[in-house]
Amino acid sequence: MNEPVIIVAEDDAAMRTVLNQALSRAGYAVRLASNRAALWGLITSGEGDLVISDVNMPDGSVFEILPRIRKARPDLPVVVMSAQNTFMTAIRASEAGAYDYLPKPFDLSEMVSLLRRALSEPKPVQAKQDVDDQAENMPLVGRSVAMQDVYRVLARMMQTDLTLMITGESGTGKELVARALHEYGRRRNGPFVAINMAAIPRDLIESELFGHEKGAFTGAQQRFSGRFEQANGGTLFLDEIGDMPMEAQTRLLRVLQQGEYMTVGGRTPIKTDVRIVAATNKDLLKAIHKGQFREDLYYRLNVVPLRMPPLRERSEDVPDLVQHFFRLVEKEGLPPKQISAEGFAALRHYTWPGNVRELENLVRRLAALYPQDEINAEIIRHELQHLPPSLQADEAGLKADQISNLREVTEIYLRQYFASFNGELPPQGLYDRILHEIEYPLLAASLTATSGNQIKAAELLGLNRNTLRKKIRDHDLNIFRG
Repeated sequence: MNEPVIIVAEDDAAMRTVLNQALSRAGYAVRLASNRAALWGLITSGEGDLVISDVNMPDGSVFEILPRIRKARPDLPVVVMSAQNTFMTAIRASEAGAYDYLPKPFDLSEMVSLLRRALSEPKPVQAKQDVDDQAENMPLVGRSVAMQDVYRVLARMMQTDLTLMITGESGTGKELVARALHEYGRRRNGPFVAINMAAIPRDLIESELFGHEKGAFTGAQQRFSGRFEQANGGTLFLDEIGDMPMEAQTRLLRVLQQGEYMTVGGRTPIKTDVRIVAATNKDLLKAIHKGQFREDLYYRLNVVPLRMPPLRERSEDVPDLVQHFFRLVEKEGLPPKQISAEGFAALRHYTWPGNVRELENLVRRLAALYPQDEINAEIIRHELQHLPPSLQADEAGLKADQISNLREVTEIYLRQYFASFNGELPPQGLYDRILHEIEYPLLAASLTATSGNQIKAAELLGLNRNTLRKKIRDHDLNIFRG
Protein backbone atom coordinates (compact mmCIF):
# COMPACT_ATOMS: atom_id res chain seq x y z
CA MET A 1 0.00 0.00 0.00
CA ASN A 2 1.35 3.43 -0.97
CA GLU A 3 2.18 5.79 1.84
CA PRO A 4 -0.08 8.86 2.17
CA VAL A 5 1.25 12.02 0.55
CA ILE A 6 1.16 15.26 2.53
CA ILE A 7 1.63 18.65 0.90
CA VAL A 8 3.47 21.10 3.18
CA ALA A 9 3.01 24.75 2.18
CA GLU A 10 5.28 27.02 4.22
CA ASP A 11 7.35 30.02 3.13
CA ASP A 12 9.86 29.65 5.98
CA ALA A 13 12.62 27.30 4.81
CA ALA A 14 13.59 26.18 8.31
CA MET A 15 9.98 25.37 9.17
CA ARG A 16 9.58 23.42 5.92
CA THR A 17 12.63 21.34 6.84
CA VAL A 18 11.34 20.60 10.34
CA LEU A 19 7.90 19.57 9.06
CA ASN A 20 9.40 17.50 6.23
CA GLN A 21 11.60 15.56 8.67
CA ALA A 22 8.82 15.02 11.22
CA LEU A 23 6.33 13.79 8.63
CA SER A 24 8.90 11.57 6.90
CA ARG A 25 9.73 9.94 10.25
CA ALA A 26 6.00 9.36 10.77
CA GLY A 27 5.86 7.38 7.52
CA TYR A 28 4.44 9.93 5.10
CA ALA A 29 5.62 11.05 1.69
CA VAL A 30 6.01 14.83 1.56
CA ARG A 31 5.64 17.40 -1.21
CA LEU A 32 6.85 20.92 -0.45
CA ALA A 33 5.55 24.31 -1.59
CA SER A 34 7.01 27.68 -0.65
CA ASN A 35 4.12 29.86 -1.83
CA ARG A 36 0.43 29.77 -2.66
CA ALA A 37 0.91 29.34 -6.40
CA ALA A 38 3.09 26.28 -5.91
CA LEU A 39 0.52 24.84 -3.51
CA TRP A 40 -2.29 25.37 -6.01
CA GLY A 41 -0.19 23.75 -8.74
CA LEU A 42 0.33 20.60 -6.67
CA ILE A 43 -3.36 20.42 -5.79
CA THR A 44 -4.62 20.86 -9.37
CA SER A 45 -2.19 18.22 -10.62
CA GLY A 46 -3.79 15.70 -8.28
CA GLU A 47 -0.93 15.54 -5.78
CA GLY A 48 -1.43 14.91 -2.08
CA ASP A 49 -3.84 13.21 0.29
CA LEU A 50 -3.73 16.10 2.76
CA VAL A 51 -2.51 19.69 2.89
CA ILE A 52 -0.93 21.45 5.84
CA SER A 53 -0.35 25.09 5.04
CA ASP A 54 0.64 28.35 6.71
CA VAL A 55 -2.10 30.98 6.41
CA ASN A 56 0.04 33.89 5.22
CA MET A 57 2.14 33.16 2.13
CA PRO A 58 4.28 35.58 0.09
CA ASP A 59 1.68 35.72 -2.70
CA GLY A 60 -1.43 35.96 -0.51
CA SER A 61 -3.51 34.32 2.16
CA VAL A 62 -4.38 30.65 1.84
CA PHE A 63 -7.85 31.54 3.14
CA GLU A 64 -8.50 33.19 -0.22
CA ILE A 65 -8.08 29.94 -2.16
CA LEU A 66 -9.55 27.51 0.37
CA PRO A 67 -13.03 27.68 -1.24
CA ARG A 68 -11.41 26.88 -4.62
CA ILE A 69 -9.58 23.95 -3.06
CA ARG A 70 -12.82 22.65 -1.53
CA LYS A 71 -14.55 22.96 -4.90
CA ALA A 72 -11.76 21.35 -6.91
CA ARG A 73 -10.99 18.56 -4.44
CA PRO A 74 -13.71 18.31 -1.77
CA ASP A 75 -12.17 15.16 -0.24
CA LEU A 76 -8.79 16.80 0.39
CA PRO A 77 -8.43 17.76 4.07
CA VAL A 78 -6.66 21.09 4.64
CA VAL A 79 -5.05 21.93 7.98
CA VAL A 80 -3.92 25.53 8.36
CA MET A 81 -1.16 26.88 10.62
CA SER A 82 -1.05 30.41 11.93
CA ALA A 83 1.00 32.55 14.27
CA GLN A 84 -1.90 35.05 14.38
CA ASN A 85 -3.67 32.99 17.00
CA THR A 86 -6.89 34.95 17.41
CA PHE A 87 -10.51 33.90 17.72
CA MET A 88 -11.20 35.20 14.22
CA THR A 89 -8.36 33.10 12.75
CA ALA A 90 -10.05 29.96 14.06
CA ILE A 91 -13.43 31.07 12.73
CA ARG A 92 -12.06 32.00 9.31
CA ALA A 93 -10.36 28.61 9.09
CA SER A 94 -13.61 26.84 9.90
CA GLU A 95 -15.81 28.93 7.63
CA ALA A 96 -13.39 28.85 4.69
CA GLY A 97 -13.47 25.06 4.81
CA ALA A 98 -10.33 23.97 6.68
CA TYR A 99 -10.42 20.62 8.47
CA ASP A 100 -8.70 22.21 11.49
CA TYR A 101 -6.10 24.79 12.39
CA LEU A 102 -2.89 24.63 14.42
CA PRO A 103 -1.76 27.71 16.35
CA LYS A 104 1.99 28.28 16.15
CA PRO A 105 4.08 27.18 17.92
CA PHE A 106 2.72 23.65 18.19
CA ASP A 107 3.90 20.25 19.35
CA LEU A 108 5.03 18.03 16.44
CA SER A 109 3.45 14.92 17.95
CA GLU A 110 0.16 16.82 18.21
CA MET A 111 0.46 17.77 14.55
CA VAL A 112 1.10 14.17 13.45
CA SER A 113 -1.85 12.96 15.53
CA LEU A 114 -4.13 15.59 13.99
CA LEU A 115 -3.04 14.73 10.44
CA ARG A 116 -3.53 11.03 11.09
CA ARG A 117 -7.08 11.71 12.25
CA ALA A 118 -7.76 13.93 9.25
CA LEU A 119 -6.52 11.25 6.84
CA SER A 120 -8.61 8.54 8.43
CA GLU A 121 -11.80 10.61 8.54
CA PRO A 122 -11.82 13.15 5.70
CA LYS A 123 -14.89 15.35 6.04
CA PRO A 124 -15.70 17.70 3.18
CA VAL A 125 -16.85 21.05 4.51
CA GLN A 126 -18.92 23.47 2.47
CA ALA A 127 -17.21 26.82 2.15
CA LYS A 128 -18.84 29.66 4.06
CA GLN A 129 -18.62 33.39 3.77
CA ASP A 130 -15.47 35.18 4.84
CA VAL A 131 -15.34 36.87 8.25
CA ASP A 132 -13.83 40.26 8.89
CA ASP A 133 -10.59 39.83 10.85
CA GLN A 134 -10.35 43.32 12.28
CA ALA A 135 -9.23 43.32 15.90
CA GLU A 136 -11.88 45.74 17.10
CA ASN A 137 -14.65 43.43 15.90
CA MET A 138 -13.36 40.36 17.71
CA PRO A 139 -15.78 39.16 20.39
CA LEU A 140 -12.97 37.29 22.18
CA VAL A 141 -9.45 38.59 22.68
CA GLY A 142 -6.22 36.73 23.45
CA ARG A 143 -3.55 34.63 21.78
CA SER A 144 -2.49 32.48 24.74
CA VAL A 145 -2.33 28.70 24.62
CA ALA A 146 -5.27 28.58 27.04
CA MET A 147 -7.44 30.62 24.66
CA GLN A 148 -6.40 28.55 21.64
CA ASP A 149 -8.21 25.57 23.17
CA VAL A 150 -11.33 27.74 23.50
CA TYR A 151 -11.11 28.96 19.90
CA ARG A 152 -10.68 25.48 18.48
CA VAL A 153 -13.71 24.11 20.32
CA LEU A 154 -15.81 27.08 19.20
CA ALA A 155 -14.69 26.76 15.58
CA ARG A 156 -15.78 23.12 15.57
CA MET A 157 -19.14 23.94 17.16
CA MET A 158 -20.15 26.83 14.88
CA GLN A 159 -21.90 24.65 12.30
CA THR A 160 -23.62 22.34 14.79
CA ASP A 161 -26.53 22.66 17.22
CA LEU A 162 -24.86 20.64 19.96
CA THR A 163 -25.52 21.78 23.52
CA LEU A 164 -22.55 23.49 25.18
CA MET A 165 -21.72 23.75 28.88
CA ILE A 166 -19.37 26.64 29.63
CA THR A 167 -17.64 26.55 33.01
CA GLY A 168 -15.37 29.12 34.57
CA GLU A 169 -14.96 31.67 37.31
CA SER A 170 -17.05 34.82 37.41
CA GLY A 171 -15.78 37.45 34.98
CA THR A 172 -14.02 35.08 32.55
CA GLY A 173 -16.38 35.90 29.65
CA LYS A 174 -18.80 32.98 29.54
CA GLU A 175 -21.63 35.04 28.02
CA LEU A 176 -19.23 36.49 25.42
CA VAL A 177 -18.44 32.94 24.34
CA ALA A 178 -22.13 32.08 24.09
CA ARG A 179 -22.81 35.19 22.00
CA ALA A 180 -19.85 34.45 19.71
CA LEU A 181 -21.11 30.91 19.22
CA HIS A 182 -24.48 32.31 18.18
CA GLU A 183 -23.31 35.26 16.07
CA TYR A 184 -20.84 33.19 14.01
CA GLY A 185 -22.88 29.98 13.95
CA ARG A 186 -25.67 28.57 11.83
CA ARG A 187 -28.35 30.27 13.97
CA ARG A 188 -26.91 33.77 13.55
CA ASN A 189 -30.13 35.01 11.91
CA GLY A 190 -32.25 33.92 14.87
CA PRO A 191 -32.58 35.58 18.29
CA PHE A 192 -30.07 35.29 21.11
CA VAL A 193 -31.88 35.22 24.45
CA ALA A 194 -30.07 35.12 27.81
CA ILE A 195 -31.49 34.38 31.24
CA ASN A 196 -29.57 34.47 34.52
CA MET A 197 -30.94 31.90 36.95
CA ALA A 198 -29.35 33.63 39.95
CA ALA A 199 -31.12 36.93 39.18
CA ILE A 200 -34.72 35.61 39.09
CA PRO A 201 -36.85 34.76 42.14
CA ARG A 202 -37.16 30.99 42.43
CA ASP A 203 -40.94 31.00 42.18
CA LEU A 204 -40.81 32.91 38.87
CA ILE A 205 -38.16 30.90 37.02
CA GLU A 206 -40.60 28.44 35.39
CA SER A 207 -42.78 31.32 34.18
CA GLU A 208 -39.73 33.18 32.85
CA LEU A 209 -38.49 30.10 30.99
CA PHE A 210 -41.72 28.64 29.63
CA GLY A 211 -44.17 31.54 29.80
CA HIS A 212 -47.64 31.54 31.37
CA GLU A 213 -51.26 31.83 30.38
CA LYS A 214 -53.62 34.57 31.52
CA GLY A 215 -54.95 33.70 34.96
CA ALA A 216 -52.39 30.94 35.55
CA PHE A 217 -51.60 32.46 38.95
CA THR A 218 -52.29 35.59 40.96
CA GLY A 219 -50.98 38.58 39.01
CA ALA A 220 -50.97 36.79 35.62
CA GLN A 221 -53.24 39.34 33.94
CA GLN A 222 -52.19 38.46 30.39
CA ARG A 223 -50.35 35.77 28.48
CA PHE A 224 -46.54 35.94 28.75
CA SER A 225 -44.16 34.36 26.22
CA GLY A 226 -41.23 32.75 28.04
CA ARG A 227 -37.59 32.67 27.02
CA PHE A 228 -37.95 29.40 25.12
CA GLU A 229 -40.60 30.98 22.90
CA GLN A 230 -38.60 34.21 22.52
CA ALA A 231 -35.48 32.24 21.49
CA ASN A 232 -37.24 30.01 18.97
CA GLY A 233 -35.03 29.53 15.93
CA GLY A 234 -32.02 30.89 17.78
CA THR A 235 -29.94 30.36 20.92
CA LEU A 236 -31.03 30.27 24.56
CA PHE A 237 -28.25 31.04 27.02
CA LEU A 238 -28.90 29.68 30.52
CA ASP A 239 -26.45 31.51 32.75
CA GLU A 240 -25.69 30.35 36.31
CA ILE A 241 -27.48 27.08 35.61
CA GLY A 242 -26.30 25.77 39.00
CA ASP A 243 -28.78 28.14 40.70
CA MET A 244 -31.82 26.63 38.97
CA PRO A 245 -34.35 25.17 41.44
CA MET A 246 -34.93 21.40 41.32
CA GLU A 247 -38.54 21.77 40.10
CA ALA A 248 -37.40 23.90 37.14
CA GLN A 249 -34.56 21.43 36.47
CA THR A 250 -37.14 18.66 36.06
CA ARG A 251 -39.13 20.69 33.54
CA LEU A 252 -36.00 21.70 31.64
CA LEU A 253 -34.91 18.06 31.41
CA ARG A 254 -38.31 17.14 29.98
CA VAL A 255 -37.94 19.86 27.32
CA LEU A 256 -34.49 18.61 26.35
CA GLN A 257 -35.75 15.02 26.13
CA GLN A 258 -39.02 15.66 24.29
CA GLY A 259 -38.34 18.87 22.36
CA GLU A 260 -41.55 20.48 23.61
CA TYR A 261 -42.92 22.25 26.68
CA MET A 262 -46.10 23.73 28.11
CA THR A 263 -46.58 27.20 29.49
CA VAL A 264 -47.51 27.58 33.15
CA GLY A 265 -51.27 27.04 33.17
CA GLY A 266 -51.23 25.85 29.56
CA ARG A 267 -52.59 22.58 28.19
CA THR A 268 -51.16 22.44 24.67
CA PRO A 269 -47.54 21.28 24.13
CA ILE A 270 -45.39 23.77 22.21
CA LYS A 271 -42.59 22.52 19.97
CA THR A 272 -39.24 24.19 20.61
CA ASP A 273 -36.38 24.84 18.21
CA VAL A 274 -33.53 26.37 20.20
CA ARG A 275 -29.88 25.71 20.75
CA ILE A 276 -29.07 25.52 24.45
CA VAL A 277 -25.86 26.99 25.84
CA ALA A 278 -25.50 26.72 29.62
CA ALA A 279 -22.92 28.31 31.89
CA THR A 280 -21.89 28.06 35.53
CA ASN A 281 -19.14 29.11 37.92
CA LYS A 282 -20.07 26.27 40.28
CA ASP A 283 -18.83 22.69 40.49
CA LEU A 284 -21.95 20.89 39.31
CA LEU A 285 -20.54 17.46 40.15
CA LYS A 286 -20.35 18.55 43.78
CA ALA A 287 -23.90 19.88 43.53
CA ILE A 288 -24.99 16.49 42.19
CA HIS A 289 -23.33 14.72 45.12
CA LYS A 290 -25.18 17.02 47.51
CA GLY A 291 -28.49 16.39 45.75
CA GLN A 292 -28.71 20.00 44.55
CA PHE A 293 -28.50 19.32 40.80
CA ARG A 294 -29.97 16.54 38.68
CA GLU A 295 -27.35 14.18 37.31
CA ASP A 296 -29.43 13.33 34.21
CA LEU A 297 -29.83 17.05 33.43
CA TYR A 298 -26.09 17.59 33.86
CA TYR A 299 -25.28 15.01 31.19
CA ARG A 300 -27.94 16.45 28.87
CA LEU A 301 -26.34 19.89 29.15
CA ASN A 302 -22.69 18.81 29.23
CA VAL A 303 -22.65 17.43 25.68
CA VAL A 304 -19.69 19.65 24.77
CA PRO A 305 -17.83 20.99 27.84
CA LEU A 306 -15.83 24.20 27.49
CA ARG A 307 -13.74 25.65 30.32
CA MET A 308 -13.01 29.36 30.27
CA PRO A 309 -9.55 29.91 31.79
CA PRO A 310 -9.18 32.53 34.55
CA LEU A 311 -7.08 35.55 33.62
CA ARG A 312 -4.25 34.44 35.94
CA GLU A 313 -3.76 31.42 33.62
CA ARG A 314 -3.47 33.65 30.55
CA SER A 315 -1.56 36.68 31.84
CA GLU A 316 0.20 37.00 28.47
CA ASP A 317 -3.18 38.15 27.08
CA VAL A 318 -3.31 41.19 29.40
CA PRO A 319 -1.67 43.64 26.91
CA ASP A 320 -4.05 42.63 24.09
CA LEU A 321 -7.04 42.92 26.41
CA VAL A 322 -5.93 46.33 27.69
CA GLN A 323 -5.55 47.70 24.15
CA HIS A 324 -8.93 46.24 23.22
CA PHE A 325 -10.65 47.96 26.17
CA PHE A 326 -8.84 51.24 25.51
CA ARG A 327 -10.20 51.16 21.94
CA LEU A 328 -13.71 50.58 23.27
CA VAL A 329 -13.63 53.49 25.74
CA GLU A 330 -12.08 55.75 23.08
CA LYS A 331 -15.09 55.04 20.85
CA GLU A 332 -17.28 56.04 23.80
CA GLY A 333 -15.65 59.48 23.85
CA LEU A 334 -12.83 59.10 26.37
CA PRO A 335 -9.31 60.24 25.36
CA PRO A 336 -6.81 57.71 23.95
CA LYS A 337 -4.43 56.17 26.47
CA GLN A 338 -1.51 53.79 26.59
CA ILE A 339 0.35 51.99 29.39
CA SER A 340 4.10 51.99 29.90
CA ALA A 341 6.14 48.78 29.75
CA GLU A 342 6.61 48.90 33.54
CA GLY A 343 2.87 49.40 33.94
CA PHE A 344 2.16 46.28 31.87
CA ALA A 345 4.62 44.35 34.03
CA ALA A 346 2.65 45.35 37.13
CA LEU A 347 -0.61 44.28 35.48
CA ARG A 348 0.78 40.88 34.49
CA HIS A 349 1.93 40.15 38.05
CA TYR A 350 -1.51 40.79 39.52
CA THR A 351 -3.68 37.69 40.00
CA TRP A 352 -7.04 39.19 38.88
CA PRO A 353 -9.60 37.55 41.18
CA GLY A 354 -12.32 39.33 39.17
CA ASN A 355 -10.79 38.12 35.88
CA VAL A 356 -11.39 39.94 32.58
CA ARG A 357 -14.33 41.92 33.99
CA GLU A 358 -12.06 43.34 36.70
CA LEU A 359 -9.42 44.27 34.10
CA GLU A 360 -12.02 46.04 31.94
CA ASN A 361 -13.26 48.05 34.91
CA LEU A 362 -9.69 49.06 35.76
CA VAL A 363 -9.02 50.19 32.17
CA ARG A 364 -12.20 52.27 32.14
CA ARG A 365 -11.21 53.89 35.43
CA LEU A 366 -7.70 54.68 34.13
CA ALA A 367 -9.12 56.26 30.98
CA ALA A 368 -11.64 58.34 32.91
CA LEU A 369 -9.65 59.53 35.93
CA TYR A 370 -6.11 60.20 34.71
CA PRO A 371 -5.31 63.07 32.30
CA GLN A 372 -1.87 61.85 31.14
CA ASP A 373 -1.60 60.01 27.81
CA GLU A 374 0.66 57.29 29.23
CA ILE A 375 -0.28 55.45 32.40
CA ASN A 376 2.85 54.50 34.37
CA ALA A 377 3.58 51.72 36.85
CA GLU A 378 3.08 53.99 39.86
CA ILE A 379 -0.51 54.71 38.85
CA ILE A 380 -1.14 51.02 38.16
CA ARG A 381 0.19 49.99 41.57
CA HIS A 382 -1.84 52.73 43.25
CA GLU A 383 -5.04 51.48 41.60
CA LEU A 384 -4.33 47.81 42.27
CA GLN A 385 -3.68 48.33 45.97
CA HIS A 386 -7.20 49.74 46.34
CA LEU A 387 -8.76 46.66 44.74
CA PRO A 388 -9.98 43.70 46.83
CA PRO A 389 -7.06 41.42 47.74
CA SER A 390 -6.46 38.55 45.35
CA LEU A 391 -7.51 35.10 46.30
CA GLN A 392 -4.30 33.57 47.59
CA ALA A 393 -6.17 30.82 49.43
CA ASP A 394 -7.00 27.28 48.50
CA GLU A 395 -10.56 25.99 48.59
CA ALA A 396 -10.34 25.31 52.34
CA GLY A 397 -9.54 28.97 53.07
CA LEU A 398 -5.83 28.64 53.85
CA LYS A 399 -3.35 31.28 52.76
CA ALA A 400 -0.56 29.97 50.55
CA ASP A 401 2.14 30.51 53.18
CA GLN A 402 0.06 28.63 55.77
CA ILE A 403 -0.19 25.39 53.77
CA SER A 404 2.18 22.86 55.29
CA ASN A 405 1.00 19.63 53.65
CA LEU A 406 -1.77 18.12 51.57
CA ARG A 407 -3.16 16.18 54.53
CA GLU A 408 -3.90 19.40 56.45
CA VAL A 409 -5.71 20.96 53.50
CA THR A 410 -7.72 17.78 52.90
CA GLU A 411 -8.75 17.48 56.53
CA ILE A 412 -10.07 21.05 56.60
CA TYR A 413 -11.90 20.56 53.31
CA LEU A 414 -13.52 17.32 54.49
CA ARG A 415 -14.67 18.92 57.75
CA GLN A 416 -16.39 21.65 55.73
CA TYR A 417 -17.78 19.09 53.30
CA PHE A 418 -19.38 16.97 56.05
CA ALA A 419 -20.65 20.09 57.84
CA SER A 420 -22.46 21.20 54.68
CA PHE A 421 -24.89 18.26 55.10
CA ASN A 422 -26.15 19.65 58.44
CA GLY A 423 -25.76 16.43 60.44
CA GLU A 424 -26.77 14.12 57.59
CA LEU A 425 -24.33 11.82 55.79
CA PRO A 426 -23.09 12.51 52.24
CA PRO A 427 -24.16 10.16 49.41
CA GLN A 428 -22.45 6.77 49.28
CA GLY A 429 -19.26 6.35 47.26
CA LEU A 430 -17.38 9.11 49.05
CA TYR A 431 -14.00 7.34 48.84
CA ASP A 432 -13.95 7.19 45.03
CA ARG A 433 -15.32 10.74 44.69
CA ILE A 434 -12.62 12.25 46.91
CA LEU A 435 -9.82 10.34 45.17
CA HIS A 436 -11.22 11.47 41.82
CA GLU A 437 -11.16 15.13 42.94
CA ILE A 438 -7.60 14.92 44.26
CA GLU A 439 -6.40 13.13 41.14
CA TYR A 440 -7.45 15.98 38.83
CA PRO A 441 -5.15 18.73 40.22
CA LEU A 442 -2.31 16.21 40.57
CA LEU A 443 -2.54 15.23 36.91
CA ALA A 444 -3.02 18.86 35.80
CA ALA A 445 0.01 20.08 37.78
CA SER A 446 2.20 17.25 36.45
CA LEU A 447 1.20 17.88 32.84
CA THR A 448 1.75 21.61 33.26
CA ALA A 449 5.19 21.02 34.78
CA THR A 450 6.16 18.79 31.84
CA SER A 451 4.68 21.19 29.24
CA GLY A 452 2.08 18.60 28.24
CA ASN A 453 4.63 15.85 27.56
CA GLN A 454 2.71 12.71 28.52
CA ILE A 455 5.79 10.48 28.58
CA LYS A 456 7.58 12.73 31.08
CA ALA A 457 4.39 13.19 33.11
CA ALA A 458 3.87 9.41 33.30
CA GLU A 459 7.46 8.96 34.52
CA LEU A 460 7.01 11.76 37.05
CA LEU A 461 3.81 10.20 38.41
CA GLY A 462 5.09 6.63 38.26
CA LEU A 463 2.25 5.60 35.96
CA ASN A 464 2.08 3.58 32.78
CA ARG A 465 1.59 5.94 29.82
CA ASN A 466 -1.64 4.18 28.75
CA THR A 467 -2.96 4.54 32.31
CA LEU A 468 -2.16 8.26 32.22
CA ARG A 469 -3.93 8.67 28.87
CA LYS A 470 -7.04 6.98 30.26
CA LYS A 471 -7.01 9.23 33.31
CA ILE A 472 -6.63 12.31 31.08
CA ARG A 473 -9.72 11.21 29.14
CA ASP A 474 -11.64 10.36 32.32
CA HIS A 475 -10.97 13.83 33.76
CA ASP A 476 -11.45 15.63 30.41
CA LEU A 477 -8.14 17.40 30.98
CA ASN A 478 -6.96 20.18 28.67
CA ILE A 479 -3.23 19.67 28.10
CA PHE A 480 -1.33 22.96 28.01
CA ARG A 481 2.08 23.23 26.39
CA GLY A 482 4.69 25.79 27.27
